[in-house]
Amino acid sequence: MTEPSSWSRDVIPHRRLCLAADMEQYSRLDTRTQSAVQTGLVRLLDEAATLAGLDRTAWVRQPQGDQEFSVLPEATPEATVLGPFVHHLTVRLGMLNARPAAPRVRLRLAIDTGVVADAALGHAGPAPVAVARYVNAPQLKAVLAALTSADLAVIVSDRLYQDVVRLGHPDLGPAQYIRAHVRVKEFGGYGWIRVPGHGPDDVRPSVEGAHGPLPSPDGPAPSRTTLSQHINQGVAVGRDVSGGLNVGLPVIPSSVGPWRPW
Repeated sequence: MTEPSSWSRDVIPHRRLCLAADMEQYSRLDTRTQSAVQTGLVRLLDEAATLAGLDRTAWVRQPQGDQEFSVLPEATPEATVLGPFVHHLTVRLGMLNARPAAPRVRLRLAIDTGVVADAALGHAGPAPVAVARYVNAPQLKAVLAALTSADLAVIVSDRLYQDVVRLGHPDLGPAQYIRAHVRVKEFGGYGWIRVPGHGPDDVRPSVEGAHGPLPSPDGPAPSRTTLSQHINQGVAVGRDVSGGLNVGLPVIPSSVGPWRPW
């Protein structure tokens, strides 16, 4: 009998939902305030998960100072994370920021699903890498910078948008999302951005202005250096990746008409 490979013995990949929450302008705060807002971020995520019926104690969490990366348990309802969890996080953020003299907390939230495996420095697989890139998408940063009244900007992967959001669940509002072609480091892929409390017409100018118009499906074929559709293997450590593999041409999702509003 052939000896099993080290991958099969030591690394068992699973398909999981991954989430990253990153605070805006964290580096501008002094040390005491940074400590306070870190505590506040953890409490916000705990409360939003509890109100949405999710068990935060089962999340595998990787704190990174101004950011928390989490791998959620298998069978976590994706629509619950994209709908009720995001809703409650928005409400709790608003309540936190309404307190007098409290430092304002504004978040970028990225969500994807895919293959994840435990690794020595955190997690390996396409989904952890993609989430780390999505949360730093220029379009997401531009949206939050432009919509100064917003406390939260959300980006979900094209996979989640096509498989979950487009189904028309009343809590998800597919027409509220704006598509963005995200390129960060070696990563390239499509994501969908929305800002709770703001309509797509508010979001679109910042998304389109950050990196120009989306690539045309009728345009020239991309070169081999641009081949990517968020199939990246590697270990996510903070915002860096060790190793990489880009496979396949970008798939441009079909346009989506209005479904049910948020």
